[in-house]
Amino acid sequence: MASSSGNDDDLTIPRAAINKMIKETLPNVRVANDARELVVNCCTEFIHLISSEANEICNKSDKKTISPEHVINALESLGFASYITEVKDVLQECKTVALKRRKASSRLENLGIPEEELLRQQQELFAKARQQQAELAQQEWMQMQQAAQQAQMAAASASAAQQASSSQDEDEEDDM
Repeated sequence: MASSSGNDDDLTIPRAAINKMIKETLPNVRVANDARELVVNCCTEFIHLISSEANEICNKSDKKTISPEHVINALESLGFASYITEVKDVLQECKTVALKRRKASSRLENLGIPEEELLRQQQELFAKARQQQAELAQQEWMQMQQAAQQAQMAAASASAAQQASSSQDEDEEDDM
């Protein structure tokens, strides 16, 4: 992270990351704030030193991208050869994690089914879902129609009963 001035001296590692590392490494030890700041500065300086040396090695080999081998060579040339075994182990772990991520993201490709076939199957499923939806809508419409017919018949029946009742009342009045 750089400050607004953009000076390389202002680049540091996030303090939260360093604090987390300190807590994980030394869970039962209290570390003063100035000691934490010193650790941040040392880490930043170490990274700057290694990356600068790796960049020089990269440039000497006429490459434009710093590779892990450049970093390992930089560690050795700066006198940090004792870290190389651990660095190689961490590199292997990173490669394994990256490979697992790639495998997980390419599960579709590992099915062995061509993309065209998968697309065709998807279209079939969509068509089937549309058909089911249409059938449901048709059933609902038919139920509404039946309910309307039953309501009409009930109304007609009630009307007929009312007419019969009023007609009977008229007959009784005529009889009197």
